[in-house]
Amino acid sequence: MARVFSGMRPTGRLHIGHLLGALEKWVELQREHECFFSIVDWHALTTGYKDTSEMKKNISEMAIDWLSVGIDFEKSTVFLQSQVKEHAELHLLLSMIIPMAWLERNPTLKSMLQDMHITTVNYGLMGYPVLQTADILMYKGEKVPVGEDQVPHLEMSREIVRSFNRMYKPVFPEPEAILTQTPRLLGIDGKKMSKSLDNCIYISDDQDIIKKKVQMLVTDPQKIRKNDPGRPEICSVFEYHKIFNLGETDQIAADCRAGRLGCVADKNHLAEIIDRRLKPYREKRKEYAEKTGLIQDMLNEGSRRAQKIAAKTMSDVRDAMGLF
Repeated sequence: MARVFSGMRPTGRLHIGHLLGALEKWVELQREHECFFSIVDWHALTTGYKDTSEMKKNISEMAIDWLSVGIDFEKSTVFLQSQVKEHAELHLLLSMIIPMAWLERNPTLKSMLQDMHITTVNYGLMGYPVLQTADILMYKGEKVPVGEDQVPHLEMSREIVRSFNRMYKPVFPEPEAILTQTPRLLGIDGKKMSKSLDNCIYISDDQDIIKKKVQMLVTDPQKIRKNDPGRPEICSVFEYHKIFNLGETDQIAADCRAGRLGCVADKNHLAEIIDRRLKPYREKRKEYAEKTGLIQDMLNEGSRRAQKIAAKTMSDVRDAMGLF
């Protein structure tokens, strides 16, 4: 049984991209491994430090989504990053040994700056990979589920581990990536799914909202009437079918190309399939949404469990570095 660590920034309700790209994998991992799942609210401040008015609400909404899809708060250690102060201490100590050149060459940071149109880089954002490394190493994580775009961050974590262990004592294992096969799932407008673009289908969306959003999906512009031959390879609806309805894709593609399947009927069918997939999560979510006090108690308990392990890790770190 390996120790697994993963975290997610609290941005409120989660969409189906989060479900497919991370959460379903987490549920699978917790069956066989010792898992630590963190709501990394300090990470959220790296870009959202100017307005924190929605932070507490976002934390609660995300925790409810985690519970609704099957993250077990008893089997896994689920906690709030800011409630385990040792993360800040380890981040500080690791930052002492990290060359600036390592952070400046981070390709993920460059991509983030372009996507979010950030012109001024604050210290916290530049040091994001160091805090992320502290999160993983605090629990001596051996496995980290990541998408391909996050591999550079994890490789930097491995470099930091090698540097620390060589400079002081071999305290930390080198974390290994568990690559998650995140499907290519665009937003309803054909762009990258993003809350800021308001183009997401959320795990908590009801049947009517799902149907409305699916009707907005981008289709082949040349297929205007039902009997017009379509090109499923450039149709967002077909991309969703390949993820949520794999068993019917061959027939759907054939009917689309032959002009036997209209876009409206196809979208209605897809909406029903997505709704069936999300309905059990939505029903569980309603139950948890009425128990906000319980959610907070569960996070507090998870944070206490995490803090006990973090205290032992920091004792090992201080011993290795010759600190009191």
